Amino acid sequence: MSRNSPLFLELKKQDSIFFERGFNQCDFDYLEKTIAHDLRFYHDKGGSQDRATFFQNMRNNICSNTNKKPIRKVEEASLTVYPLHNDGILYGAIQSGIHYFYIREVGKDDVWTSTAKFTSVWLLESGLWKLRDVLSYNHQDPEPNAGITSAVMQMLKDNRVPALGLGIIEGGKVTRTEVYGMLDSKTVAPPNTIFKVASLTKPIVALTTLRLVEKGLLDLDEPLYKYWIDPDLKSDIRYRKLTPRIILSHQTGFPNWRYMRDSKKLAFEFEPGSKYQYSGEGFEYLRKAVESKLKKSIEVLARDYLFQPADMNDTRFWWDKSMDESRYARNFDTSGNVIPITKYHDANAAANLLTTVEDYSKFLAYVLDGAGLSEPLLNEMHKSQVQTGKDDYFGLGWEKLTNFSNGEYALLHSGKDPGVSTLAVMFPKSKNGYLIFLNGDNAMKIYEGMLSQYLYLGKELWGKR
Repeated sequence: MSRNSPLFLELKKQDSIFFERGFNQCDFDYLEKTIAHDLRFYHDKGGSQDRATFFQNMRNNICSNTNKKPIRKVEEASLTVYPLHNDGILYGAIQSGIHYFYIREVGKDDVWTSTAKFTSVWLLESGLWKLRDVLSYNHQDPEPNAGITSAVMQMLKDNRVPALGLGIIEGGKVTRTEVYGMLDSKTVAPPNTIFKVASLTKPIVALTTLRLVEKGLLDLDEPLYKYWIDPDLKSDIRYRKLTPRIILSHQTGFPNWRYMRDSKKLAFEFEPGSKYQYSGEGFEYLRKAVESKLKKSIEVLARDYLFQPADMNDTRFWWDKSMDESRYARNFDTSGNVIPITKYHDANAAANLLTTVEDYSKFLAYVLDGAGLSEPLLNEMHKSQVQTGKDDYFGLGWEKLTNFSNGEYALLHSGKDPGVSTLAVMFPKSKNGYLIFLNGDNAMKIYEGMLSQYLYLGKELWGKR
C-alpha cells in the first residue's frame, strides 16, 4: 500500500497515538476506549495476554514508576499496512513494523533496551479504530544495525537516492560508520565507499588553516594581499582587509562564485568584515594566498597538518592517481537519473573533496577532541564570529546554532552539488557528532528521517534549519 494513501496515514496516526498516549503516557482512559474487549496480545518473551491481563501488566509494570519507565519509539520507515475487506467493505487493517524500547529516567538520556517487530490488527467499529490482536516478537538486545537497514533502504528507494553513508561520534570517539545502498544501479556500496562531499571541503580547509596558525606559519588576522591579490580586485583597495579570520567566517563581501555575477568577475558586494555572506570564492582566495606564502599546495598542507594527525588515509582533493573509481558513489538527480562523472584534476578549497564516511568521521572526532589547537585558538574556532540569524552564527569554518533546550550548541556544515547532499553536525559539550553522506539530490526527507527517527535530535535541530 502506498505510504501516502489515506489508510496508511490513518493507521500510522493510530499507532503513534496509541503508543504515545497509552504506552508512554499511561493514559488509561484512552486505552479503555481503544482496546477491543476481546484483545489477544502475544509476546515472544512474556506469553499471551487477554484484555484484563494486559491492563494489569500495564499498571504493575509499565506505569508503576513514572520517574523511570519504559517508552516506545517506532521506526516509521518500517511501517506497512494491509487493508481488510469483506464484500468490498473495509472493516480493518493489518499493520506491521519495527519498534524500539527505552527506559526514560528523569534528568537522564533515554537508554535503549530492546528492539522488536510487531504486527497489529485494527478493526473499524462504528467509525472508531479498535486494537484487537497484537503480536510482539523477535525481541533483541540493542544492536547498532537492528532494524535500521531495511528502513534506510526503503527511504533511499522512496527518494531515488542510491546510497547513504552514516557516521556517529559519541563522547569524542567514532562509534559507528555504515554505508547503505548502491554505488550505482548494479554495485552494492562497500563500507569504504568514496563520496564526493561538496562544501564539506570547507571545514577541512578551515581546520588546515587553523593548524597552520597553531604552528606559527600563519596569523589569523594577517592581511593576505602580501601573498595574493586577485586580478579582478587590483583596482579596489578593500582587498587589503582580507584576512584568514574574515574568510573563514564568510565576511569577505564576495558572492558565492564570480560566475554568478553578470560580469563573471570577482567583486566586493559590501565592505569586508561588516557582515555575513557565504562564499566559496573566499576559500579559494585563502588557498591561493596560503599556497603562495608557504610555497606548498593545499594537498600537501592538509596531508601534513590534518590528514596524518587525524589518521585520515582515504581523502583527496581531486581525482589523483590514488583515486579508486570502483569505490566511487555515482551521483543521481531528483528523478533518479545518473549524472555523468566530472573528474576534477585541481584542488578547490570550497568543493569537490573525495572522502569516505570513516575518514570524515575521524575528522569530526579530531575536531571534537580539540584538533591539536591551543585553548585560545580553539575558542576562536567555536566563537560566534558573525551573526547569521536570531540564534545562529558563523564561527571559523562552521555554522553555529545556539539556544538549544539543554544549553548545548551545534557546529555544522552541509554540502550540495548536483547529485551530492552531505551534512555534518557536532555538539561540542557532549562531544557527539553525526555525519550523513548521500549520492543523490532528494536529501531533505532522508535528513529529517535519519535525524528524527534514528539520531533523535531532529525536531529541535531541524527546526533551526
